Amino acid sequence: MPPAPVMTASCVCGRVKLKASGSPIISATCYCNDCQNGAAQIEALPHAPAVRDPDGGSSYILYRKDRFECTDGAELLRSFKLKETSPTNRVAATCCNSALFMNFDRGPHWVSVYRSRCHGELPPLRARIFTRSRPEGAVPADDVPNYKSFPPSFIIKMIASRIAMALGR
Repeated sequence: MPPAPVMTASCVCGRVKLKASGSPIISATCYCNDCQNGAAQIEALPHAPAVRDPDGGSSYILYRKDRFECTDGAELLRSFKLKETSPTNRVAATCCNSALFMNFDRGPHWVSVYRSRCHGELPPLRARIFTRSRPEGAVPADDVPNYKSFPPSFIIKMIASRIAMALGR
């Protein structure tokens, strides 16, 4: 049996390093208002690198929480929330203000790693979601399916990954 794939990611300056093992759940770009606003919040930090793609979307590779870890620089991580009561955290490295991943205080079983921070051979992009919120004037690409919200296939992948995680697979 071949070894499980390992994805690595890091902040721009390299002080914070991440690792995810196993195959990702999915690789997608999101255009929802929260992703756009959260990206803008981090991009407004001093010298922060771009979070959003040129068309306004935030590209992620989703991994199960049990297969994700910060291997170096955890003390440099800072969470950003759009509202104090939001369960969603956009996490950046304070050393260089690089957005690294998105996670949740409670609920979802996955971590969304910003694709631009990942290294090596990346899984192909599979979908663009919440395209109804795409910034005005952004030209939709047609290289992968575009969905106005969550497509059923996305939801099925998320449920299947949660079941596999519960079963320890």
